[in-house]
Amino acid sequence: MSETATAPATTRQRQADRSRETRRKLMVATVECLVERGWAGTTTTLVAERAGVSRGAQLHHFPTRAELVTAAVEHVGAESVQVLRERAAEISGSDERTVAVVGLIADFFASPLFTAALELWVAARTDAELHKVVLPLQARLGRETHRLAVELLGVDDSDAAVRVAVQTTLDLARGLALAAQLSDDTRRRERIVRHWARTLDRDLANAAAHKRTDQQTSEDEGNR
Repeated sequence: MSETATAPATTRQRQADRSRETRRKLMVATVECLVERGWAGTTTTLVAERAGVSRGAQLHHFPTRAELVTAAVEHVGAESVQVLRERAAEISGSDERTVAVVGLIADFFASPLFTAALELWVAARTDAELHKVVLPLQARLGRETHRLAVELLGVDDSDAAVRVAVQTTLDLARGLALAAQLSDDTRRRERIVRHWARTLDRDLANAAAHKRTDQQTSEDEGNR
């Protein structure tokens, strides 16, 4: 293939790379602004300045503030999930694994991402436009974090008791993160995480035992 033929493709690739990088800068800057200044202080002009991007470029990628902030939270959320998976892969299969996993989940909710998302959730309560885009985002993030917790804990959530235990873990982590918004309660959180991990281990073991009993009963009835 000639250099003339490959030149347009190379140019398009560079343009696509620049476009992705511009979007990334805008989304990262948005989350930083939400954490530092809150919803009211996160203007598109401020985000563009912080990202080092022109207002025209910002409007091209994200025409409205609602689109910008929801895309930003989702983007940073996906990156955070990947980091969490990498950290979880380093956990050994020891008896302390559940404590470590619950701690990772608690850390995930205690991150700046949660603070940014919280700003959106509160603002969406009284902002109809924002509510329309935040509601499906909340549902997607909820499903993703539930799947992630199931994956990290290595459990089968087809069991109703397991689903409840996993969701309780997420709700607990979310509550701890909310309590930490005004003051640092790291030491208290660590105690609660350790206590809940022991309870979770017991609940998951009970659920597994009940499932084995049910399966054995079904097999026995089938052999009669």
